[in-house]
Amino acid sequence: MTAALIAGVLAGYGIAIPVGAVGAYLVALTARTTWRVGAAAALGIATVDGAYAVVAVLGGAALAGSIEAYAEPLRWVSAGVLLAMAAAGAVRAYARHRAGPLGATAAPSRNRPVTALRSYLAFIGITAVNPLTVVYFAALVVGSRADLDGGAEATVFVAAAFAASASWQLLLASGGALLGRFVVSDRGRLATALVSSAMIIALAVHMVVG
Repeated sequence: MTAALIAGVLAGYGIAIPVGAVGAYLVALTARTTWRVGAAAALGIATVDGAYAVVAVLGGAALAGSIEAYAEPLRWVSAGVLLAMAAAGAVRAYARHRAGPLGATAAPSRNRPVTALRSYLAFIGITAVNPLTVVYFAALVVGSRADLDGGAEATVFVAAAFAASASWQLLLASGGALLGRFVVSDRGRLATALVSSAMIIALAVHMVVG
């Protein structure tokens, strides 16, 4: 149970911490509206992360019997996928850092007032279109199948992943312009991407040696 909890927390932070366009938009939105609107947007992002974790867990459970004979090579393949994602994220962040100042990240303003519900639904939509999130969780679940035996462990993993993602997104929203000024800067994006890559590498290493 503890292993599933730790894995879920690391998984949630691993996917949430790198601040891309969605995270930058979250900070900008909160800075120009209210914390309530920003918090709703943050929970929209975390909802998608949690939903993808559920999909990955259910898919892993459905495949568990058929892939049992290939568990060991799949564990290594899954670890390789995570390491590749970590490396790609770090390389992209470094290249973006070397490219110079960031362009504008905020979406154009609209005439309609921004409400918490509209913000929540909008951020669900813009987060759900990222297929790498479900690939990330699928690699974790398939590679760590032994650590998620039974519904209790799977539930703890999903809940921990959602809570970790939500806590980070809410931190971004709460920081607003103050925290956001750093995390959406060139150095901030590089730092958060490297921290995320380190977490994903730790998960991959634990997968093959744990």
